[in-house]
Amino acid sequence: MDQVLYIVRAAHEAGTHIPRHQHECFELVYYIEGLGTCGIGPRSFHFRPGSFALIPPNYKHDENHQPVSEVLFVGFHCGNARINSLSGVYEDDKDQTVLLTLQRMHEEFKRKRDGFTELLNLQMSEITVYLQRLLGASGYQSPAEDQVQYVLNYMDEHYRHKLSVQSLADMSGYSYDRFRHLFKERFGHSPHRYLLLKRLNYAKSLLMHTQMPVAEISAAAGFVNDAQFCNIFKREIGLSPRTFRINSKTEPHEVN
Repeated sequence: MDQVLYIVRAAHEAGTHIPRHQHECFELVYYIEGLGTCGIGPRSFHFRPGSFALIPPNYKHDENHQPVSEVLFVGFHCGNARINSLSGVYEDDKDQTVLLTLQRMHEEFKRKRDGFTELLNLQMSEITVYLQRLLGASGYQSPAEDQVQYVLNYMDEHYRHKLSVQSLADMSGYSYDRFRHLFKERFGHSPHRYLLLKRLNYAKSLLMHTQMPVAEISAAAGFVNDAQFCNIFKREIGLSPRTFRINSKTEPHEVN
């Protein structure tokens, strides 16, 4: 039977690095919130909300958390021999089967009612049987195989922050040139162009739907300053931000 040694819910600040270490037991780390990378043995993986790391005994591993993150992790001994060959970062299913079971286990651990140890072990066995089904399924691939998609997800959430193409390439695990090539091939724009269009679309929305000054919109959308913002906006949209705002207010009346 599987044996649970500990189960912990924790939060990590943005930019947290957990140095390489190892355990004598299995560890399953579920990423409830956050994005980042996880090194397991010689391989590097990306994680996002809804993914989980499965780390066998004595595998050195580390984590880099980009934004604030929340994790739920359990250490356990496993009696299921077919789990021994599994390691990596994987996706939970659409029903969040792994997460919901871990949450039940965590609640049971906190309450410590009669028989909670036996129940935790049974619930852990439930998870390992499920993992055997999920990860042993033919054709299943770790989401780490789609590293460029993870970087795109991160860009979609953080495009208003200062991001360099080099830091995004580092996150992907590819070289600068290789990352730019793969990104453009996959999504039709260079990473720099993609970020620019995201920022411009956000700025357009603020111009149309708020009364924020242009300088504040420039900062909110992630531009260096309002002069750069105005120059780029006019070059790409064909109008100054102020003219665009005026036209967006008058267009409905012109239609009538």
